[in-house]
Amino acid sequence: MIRYVFLAAGLTAVAIMLIAGKRGDMSRRPPIEVFPDMDRQPKLRPQTANEFFRDGHSSQLPVEGTIARGSPYQDTPVNTGKVSGTTNWVETIPIPITHQLMERGRERYQINCSPCHGALGDGKGITTKFGMTVIADLHDTATRRVVQQPDGQIFNTISYGKTLMGAYAANLSIEDRWAVVAYVRALQRSRLATLDDVPESKRSEVRRPMPPSATVSTNK
Repeated sequence: MIRYVFLAAGLTAVAIMLIAGKRGDMSRRPPIEVFPDMDRQPKLRPQTANEFFRDGHSSQLPVEGTIARGSPYQDTPVNTGKVSGTTNWVETIPIPITHQLMERGRERYQINCSPCHGALGDGKGITTKFGMTVIADLHDTATRRVVQQPDGQIFNTISYGKTLMGAYAANLSIEDRWAVVAYVRALQRSRLATLDDVPESKRSEVRRPMPPSATVSTNK
């Protein structure tokens, strides 16, 4: 029985060699291809007629709203947070800051950022109750790490993440990321602003906190 198995295997090998392994003869007939390996592919030659498209042309305009890879679109401050043609971060948000943008930033911040950074940006979000303690305080005046960062750098961190923080480019559109940056700056301003940051015409409306030495004592 084993003898017949070996005989069948040998005959099969010879047949394969005769069909697929023969080389050297000249012929006008195309070769037999079991696996063409994409040697010949259907394609459209540019600037030629073709019935596949409705207008009968093989060359078509790009789909509306698409951007070619490597186009100048990628090298703009709005999309990268960097000064065009450099590695320097833009200092301030490169889009108009409006009431609608701030409201959008507040909403996106509450959804995406507050679980870790806290509603006030102090790094005391709900995740700290589950063991996550290494969370940046956006108001940290000791290192002033986030406070002193340019707006473009914060935008980049939101986009691509940093250390334990994940990337949010897939969750937030470009405009939404800038909206979050604007709201973060508003949170910082709410704690770290000085009287010099208030317009001169509005300074008289600001109620100055009473210093501790001026506290009225009720003890007799």
